[in-house]
Amino acid sequence: MTGTEAAPRTIRTAVVGYGLSGSVFHAPLIAANDSYALKVVATSDAERQKAALARLPDVDVVRDADAVLRRADGLDLIVLGTPPATHYPYAKAALEAGLDVVVDKPFAVTSKEGQELIGLAGRLGRVLTVFHNRRWDGDFLTLRKLLAAQALGHVTRFESRLERWSPTITKAWKARATAADGGGALFDLGSHLIDQALQLFGPAQVVHAELRARRSDERADDDVFLVLRHESGVTSHLTMNMLCAQQGPRFRVLGSVGGFTKNGVDPQEPYVAAGGSPLDADYGVEAREWAGLLGRDGHLAALPTERGNYPEFYRILAEKILDGGTASALPLPVNPEDAVEVLKIIEAARDLAKNQSIAP
Repeated sequence: MTGTEAAPRTIRTAVVGYGLSGSVFHAPLIAANDSYALKVVATSDAERQKAALARLPDVDVVRDADAVLRRADGLDLIVLGTPPATHYPYAKAALEAGLDVVVDKPFAVTSKEGQELIGLAGRLGRVLTVFHNRRWDGDFLTLRKLLAAQALGHVTRFESRLERWSPTITKAWKARATAADGGGALFDLGSHLIDQALQLFGPAQVVHAELRARRSDERADDDVFLVLRHESGVTSHLTMNMLCAQQGPRFRVLGSVGGFTKNGVDPQEPYVAAGGSPLDADYGVEAREWAGLLGRDGHLAALPTERGNYPEFYRILAEKILDGGTASALPLPVNPEDAVEVLKIIEAARDLAKNQSIAP
């Protein structure tokens, strides 16, 4: 670099919330990308403050979003990894403070709130996107590749599950949250499953919805089953369950010439939670014994899983922001309009479930 050349611009970033979202997803992904400078982490929890300081010694740790917004003049981007009920007010305040915004899923607790944020971002000329990170799960990337190659023929049925054995609700906000607060499995796990189904097979309507609260302290829902009918002709069966003692396949996809079945869950989250980095050679690489099965019974072949790639979200976002933000023709990693469509499906599912009689 000569004396007359300017240093490359970095995106000065704050992460609000340092629970699972902030500590395992956002902060590690941002810290691993040279296009960003992680400046501030906000968390009111004393133990999480200590954890953030230990892992990110050069980052300022503050108590809340208000403390971050008071520093808005020294920031470019704010990432919201906070409970869903806070997404709309925090994102609105951040946009009005002149910041670009990443909102964790669910985008908001209503589609109306999501649309209002999109409109505000457009009027203010700010970048707004939603962290639907499971578009970069290795198994989802594998399935997208199969569909692009038409390896299954005409797909008729898509089954997708996210199931857990979590008999106790360990997070205080989740124990308090009703559906109106963005609580429950439909908002949490369902946001991922619905987004993936819409990305793979296009627009859809909910034709069946079962929502139940099985755990004694659950105030929203923890056992959910949806059937979506896509305009493309595919039927999606989406299952999310927080009290599942035996988990089914992550994906089962049936087509006119073959099928694909995949067990297990993408390894990126547990890898970082265990202390790994997105920069490690093993990051996102799934063990070969978890390979999916492609073909038909009697003619099955193991198909190794594509490498998972959550860092791609922040790579695409950095290109967008550094190329001029909303003035750039480059795509967003996730169009927030997609996230609104997910919220509309959630709302339709709740409405339909009210009118369906399902035995407990």
